[in-house]
Amino acid sequence: MTHRPTTLERAYQLADSGDFKTVGDIKRRLTEERYERVKEHLEGPSIMRALRERCARTWRPPEVEA
Repeated sequence: MTHRPTTLERAYQLADSGDFKTVGDIKRRLTEERYERVKEHLEGPSIMRALRERCARTWRPPEVEA
């Protein structure tokens, strides 16, 4: 049996991946991955601030093919 991270753990993983520019992008991905009650898990100001900071620090724009 594999371990599925909690909603909050997964949100931090996504923020640290560099693939997400905003917390809204992370929320959409969590919903796509069938996490439940995403909004409730990520609504606290401290969590939102931490996720925003991680996104700002790690986000890498997609490379444009010429």
